[in-house]
Amino acid sequence: MNSVVTRFAPSPTGRIHVGNIRTALHNWLWAKKAGGRFLLRMDDTDLARSAEAFADAIHTDLAWLGLTPDHAVRQSDRFDLYERRFAELRTAGRIYPAYETAQELDLKRKILAGRGLPPIYDRAALKLSDADRAALEADGIAPHWRFKLDHDAMIEWDDLIRGPQHLDPKLQSDPVIRRADGSWLYMLPSVIDDIDMGVTHIVRGEDHVTNAGLQLQMFAAMGAPAPAFAHEALLVGSEGKLSKRLGSLGCDSFREEGIEPLALAALLARIGTSDPVEPVASMAPLIEGIDFARFGRAPARFDLDELKALNARMIHLLDHAAVAARLPAAVGPRLWEALRPNLSTIAEAADWLPVVSGEIAPPALASDDKAYLALAAEAARTMVWDDAAWATLTSALKTSSGRKGRALFLPLRQALTARDHGPDMAALLPLIRRERAIARLEAAAA
Repeated sequence: MNSVVTRFAPSPTGRIHVGNIRTALHNWLWAKKAGGRFLLRMDDTDLARSAEAFADAIHTDLAWLGLTPDHAVRQSDRFDLYERRFAELRTAGRIYPAYETAQELDLKRKILAGRGLPPIYDRAALKLSDADRAALEADGIAPHWRFKLDHDAMIEWDDLIRGPQHLDPKLQSDPVIRRADGSWLYMLPSVIDDIDMGVTHIVRGEDHVTNAGLQLQMFAAMGAPAPAFAHEALLVGSEGKLSKRLGSLGCDSFREEGIEPLALAALLARIGTSDPVEPVASMAPLIEGIDFARFGRAPARFDLDELKALNARMIHLLDHAAVAARLPAAVGPRLWEALRPNLSTIAEAADWLPVVSGEIAPPALASDDKAYLALAAEAARTMVWDDAAWATLTSALKTSSGRKGRALFLPLRQALTARDHGPDMAALLPLIRRERAIARLEAAAA
């Protein structure tokens, strides 16, 4: 395992979404567990749709997630390598030109479908003579290029998640690897890069299973050992199906929601596996725990509400030192400890600063509650004010007013914080301080 090399290969034609993030994470975790290398490859052979802004955003998002690649390359810088391998495969008879137009190919598929046959390319281009090809090209018809599959043996491999797999090459069309305009499709450059970069494990979605079978023949045609494959079940939404909403969720959305990158990693590392989703303090348990044998084949359900709940649980574990740089200076360790159990996001801590040290509007209260708060203000003036102030105050009021439970505590919270819910008042009241607390009690009683 110490020579493990994985790769994440997004196309910079848009922002990465939650499914891409999960793929990148699993590749990163697998490499780190083995002490190996995690590579980033920008699959930007589609020069018309690829954009530098998207490539920069992918780097930014991976950095935010903590998935720093050990090395990064662009396919657009590697065209010379593709040309050399293309020429070698053509000389070996594993690549051939085909001249059908998209409309002609579509018509062939429809005819086969009408006969109840699989829409497999008929290899008509292999029957053309040199004179036929010359005549077509003289008429201005440029060929696209196909990889010629070996039909003589079943394609078989053992997937790390899906187990034993097989693919009958006779039931597959020879894949198009290059367009008539000379531009590259995904299949062959990906294999060339995986060989050149020493990739040992390819972790990706199950929608690539058939591609894996075809690419195994490409590895063999170039005399290279095949990597191990792990094809994981695709993400679905909480409603049990794929949705546009799920496809649009990316790092910007998570940042806007106040989601911690570690919370996102903790969820995506475990959903779809037999392991529980739990708060973690670092990536270490996720690295240690990744095991493709524990991945199921059922779709992995991604629930944004589950992520938000996990995010809150993880924030409740963070000490002040871990978040100080992201907090207002006025939120010191003691206030953070008081606020932390009630926060869903770190940004919410700033909302409590006016409650602790600013101005609040007195709540509208019933007359009997106002009389009770006047009694509370008087008790606050005469009692010892220390870290046990809340216990001292409520104990005295319980005796003097006869109140208990909600009637004892809620009006005090409302007068002191202008809120019905919030942090433990025992931790919060000493931070509000005596004079401010008395002034709020008197204002609420007026």
